[in-house]
Amino acid sequence: MNAKTVLPAVAMTAVSMVLTLAVVVMWLGTAVPWPVALVVGLGIDGGWLATLAYERRLAAQGDHNRAVTAVGWSFGILAAGVLVAHALTAEHSAGAWLAVAWLPLAAKALWLVHAMWERTALTPVALDAIRGIQQEARDEAAVARARLRAEAATEETRLTAVTEAGARVARVQAKTAQTLSSAWSTLETARAGEETGRALTSVTARVTPGVTPRWELPVWGPTEPLADRSLEAAPALTDEALDVIVDEIRHSETPALSYREMAARFRAAGHSASEVRLRAAWKRVA
Repeated sequence: MNAKTVLPAVAMTAVSMVLTLAVVVMWLGTAVPWPVALVVGLGIDGGWLATLAYERRLAAQGDHNRAVTAVGWSFGILAAGVLVAHALTAEHSAGAWLAVAWLPLAAKALWLVHAMWERTALTPVALDAIRGIQQEARDEAAVARARLRAEAATEETRLTAVTEAGARVARVQAKTAQTLSSAWSTLETARAGEETGRALTSVTARVTPGVTPRWELPVWGPTEPLADRSLEAAPALTDEALDVIVDEIRHSETPALSYREMAARFRAAGHSASEVRLRAAWKRVA
């Protein structure tokens, strides 16, 4: 893994040093003897290489020196300046020489990248631990997503079932209400009809001259549950006593109460009797 950054830096450094030395020898060789130009080129490359080696030594010890770093970048800028100056004074291929003038600075930048790589490098054990932690986090996230999807599907199924059941109950209630309404309408029509009412009256009560008892509709409404042991707690009324109570309640107001009003006051007073016996008493006293 270390070779991924050190090899490009070494290659760029070698090319930069060779190019700088060649440019210095060719450029200064016309003005001074070539050994002098060679010494100047080697001085530039040597200073650059020496500061680089010292920086690498400090980096291996976990240390850093800003002065050494500044000297190293100074030699890099000097080498790049020599290449730029040669490119500007060259009579031929000035653009080509100018295009390669950045190589010293590029080599320095590659060594900087390599130093950053080394400072952030981890051991294989640490990398394996990190990969394990990441994999565990991914597994937990996948399990959580699966659990949420399953819970959402279950809740959707439950809501669908409840909605369908509620719809069925509503349909049954609507149908029952329609049936009861139709039956009640039929009874009301029969009760309101003149001929039908007279016929029902004649078969449900004795005919008294001048008095035509009115046929009452059956009670349709909420029922009240009987109290515990109500039949055993109070003895049943005899027919005579029931007739007396019914007659008293019926004539408690003027005009006489209807059967429905009498039955409501009878039960509100705390008396107990079946609907059949109460109707029979009403017929006897009416």
